Amino acid sequence: MKVNIVLVEPEIPQNTGNIARTCAAIGAKLHLVHPLGFSISEKAVKRAGLDYWDKLDIEEHTSLDKFLEKYSPENHNMFFSTTKGKHIYSDPNYSLMNEVFLLFGKETKGLPEDLLLKYIDKTIRIPMRKDLRSLNLANSVCVVTYEVLRQKNFENLEEISNYFDI
Repeated sequence: MKVNIVLVEPEIPQNTGNIARTCAAIGAKLHLVHPLGFSISEKAVKRAGLDYWDKLDIEEHTSLDKFLEKYSPENHNMFFSTTKGKHIYSDPNYSLMNEVFLLFGKETKGLPEDLLLKYIDKTIRIPMRKDLRSLNLANSVCVVTYEVLRQKNFENLEEISNYFDI
């Protein structure tokens, strides 16, 4: 399965760096949709991604409209992560899909409301208490992405640790 993590106008370099590291570790493609709230060359982004930048498949898009022109939600398995999502992130049957796009919005505002309303049946959320705003972006990406991978039995990922010779 091909997993695509799409960050729409991310603002915090450390979050993007951590997400980049996750993408490298699992073989997911990272899409960065501009404008970014930082320079991709910033030390904080690189530090959070550590030495995995050369193992990262990354594609940048000049705008959300340009991304959606290239990867149409009508022609791709696309899910929009939001605290207002119609479905819980574990509800879709990802195991039937060959490729998945998981979209996440900027830390302060999330994804554009008009986009969420247009694709309301493709919105997903992580359950949490009512009186809290949201989880950290990097944590949210991990939670949702690992559910997709779990449903595919962690295809193409190392299942047995070789750390201990047991």
